[in-house]
Amino acid sequence: MRRRTLLASLAGFTRLYGSTPVLTSGSFSYEATHDWAQPPARIQFGNTHGIIVTADRRVVVAHTVHKSSESPDAICIFDDQGKFIKSWGADLRGGAHGLVLHREGNTEFLYHCDNVKGFVRKTTLDGEVVWILHAPHISGLYSRASEFKPSTLAIAPNGHIYIADGYGKFYIHQFDEKLRWVRSFGGSRELMDRNRDTETPAGTTIWPHAIAIDPRGEQPLLMVGERGANSRIQYFSLDGKPLHSLHEGVRWPSTFDFHNGLLLMPDLKAVVTLFDRANRPVAHLGDGRQPDGKTYENLRNLNRDAFTPGKFIAPHAACFDPDGNIFVAEWVEVGRITRLRRVG
Repeated sequence: MRRRTLLASLAGFTRLYGSTPVLTSGSFSYEATHDWAQPPARIQFGNTHGIIVTADRRVVVAHTVHKSSESPDAICIFDDQGKFIKSWGADLRGGAHGLVLHREGNTEFLYHCDNVKGFVRKTTLDGEVVWILHAPHISGLYSRASEFKPSTLAIAPNGHIYIADGYGKFYIHQFDEKLRWVRSFGGSRELMDRNRDTETPAGTTIWPHAIAIDPRGEQPLLMVGERGANSRIQYFSLDGKPLHSLHEGVRWPSTFDFHNGLLLMPDLKAVVTLFDRANRPVAHLGDGRQPDGKTYENLRNLNRDAFTPGKFIAPHAACFDPDGNIFVAEWVEVGRITRLRRVG
């Protein structure tokens, strides 16, 4: 009863101020600006998969590139007003999926996960390649490079990198700061294939799409957002031992971000959710779940005029800016970047 009451209290609503929707849930209100990022005519967004905000407030978007786009560039950079600055990354076209920003000293780097071509790479903010990783054959888990289909990654305080093979064999691969393989854990594609409707045991992972280091506790922990029958956030120690799982407020996690104790989780099932320090859901924003239970089905392939203002379709990535505003990138064929400006 308490859970139903809590979730009911978070049932968000949308109101319009002129043509601008305001999303309210719990004690949180945000003014939503859809299609905030405006690329030049030569660039047509494909599925907008990744989004981050740099220290100097530039917004970097990773997208698959629409078939009608004149430019093949999959990485676009905007200023904090949505004005286009530059683009690059033509070789990521079609597979620009996970996008992670990490600061090393005074320098920020981008980490890209291409689930189509099967590699992970580190670049500068201008696209200069630092290194590339392919399938970790040393793990003994892959007979072909094409089996490795990474979704995203996380970087621990000690520099260790955790790569989620979210579309391949579902393992989490840990590398040290010098890119030496440490271990692989999780993984349950065979278990899923036996019964797609059953949650798998602790320590196994199904569709591990989201991954991050949670910095809010006494010690950093690895968190993995799973889809399919698991539909959970599973916590691990940094040496891969399963700890506990979170189900409440979780549908299909996409990515994670943090700001002032809040956990931000864009959920592919048509909602953006905020959790407090105790991982209790405190806001469901722009919930686009339909009365029949469907979310992005029959919507994500349509044009913008079919999208309802103030409702999300398929949030695939989201991040905070330094002021606590939120940027959301959606898995829709024509791409969509929404800015949520905190107003309450």
